[in-house]
Amino acid sequence: MKWKRDWGLTRRVFMTWALLLLVYLFFLGFLNMFLPGRFGMLFAFVIVFGLIQYFFSAKLVLMSTRARIVGEDEYPELHMMIGKLCQAADLPIPKIAVMPSPVPNAFATGRNPKNSVVAVTDSIMQTLNREELEAVLAHELSHVKNRDILTMTVASFIAMLASLIMQNALFYSIFDNRNSNGAWIIAWVVSIAVWLFATILMMSLSRYREFAADRGSAYMTGNPAALQSALTKISGRMDKVPAKKKEEISGANMFYILPALSGKSFKELFATHPPLEKRLAALEKIDQEMKGFS
Repeated sequence: MKWKRDWGLTRRVFMTWALLLLVYLFFLGFLNMFLPGRFGMLFAFVIVFGLIQYFFSAKLVLMSTRARIVGEDEYPELHMMIGKLCQAADLPIPKIAVMPSPVPNAFATGRNPKNSVVAVTDSIMQTLNREELEAVLAHELSHVKNRDILTMTVASFIAMLASLIMQNALFYSIFDNRNSNGAWIIAWVVSIAVWLFATILMMSLSRYREFAADRGSAYMTGNPAALQSALTKISGRMDKVPAKKKEEISGANMFYILPALSGKSFKELFATHPPLEKRLAALEKIDQEMKGFS
């Protein structure tokens, strides 16, 4: 089916970006006013770290999750499904990986559609039926189409800068020979506030991208009910997985279709994903739209 934009969601994303830009400009103006000429090396470090994150995110995530790139001869049905979805979404076929884990999950990573990876756990292929697995793969390919790795890398810049200052302000003040210790205290307090606000905005953006990927899956497959069923099954199965096994892969929670955590273990404000109930309700609304009941 034709990809349909959710303009309400798009407006929320643009508003979040606008707020992040305002925070960024405020923080730069503050640093330039109170501590001029102190942050050349720090800016360079954050930019280099961001570039490393952007260009090597796929390899880093694959290493941390122990996911392995697999060939078509190993998983022909998985390759066939992804190839069909890529054709529908006008995407190049990504590398495909499988990770050993009892946690049924999936993720996509890579700096752009030509350098992307879609990975699934071996358990998700046993948990879901064909339609449900296809819906999950379409969700991950929607992240690729929406260039979400680039989005989150750029969004994290101001939070990284504020975090570095927040954690190292005392160290910087000791070696600052310009007698500006009072300014460093102010910078420390402001950096805490900026980090907190930027992190909340970044997590909001992360949740919006999940809604957008759910919507992309619904229109790519023409079957939002399949993704509803898949999310419900994954959540139910995940609740039965030992906490230790979920902890083993929790480092990549931002990338997964559902984080490998209990819904009670973190506050919604700082969550990378929307609550399952809200995602299911949004998919139900899309289902009604597609059937012409809106």
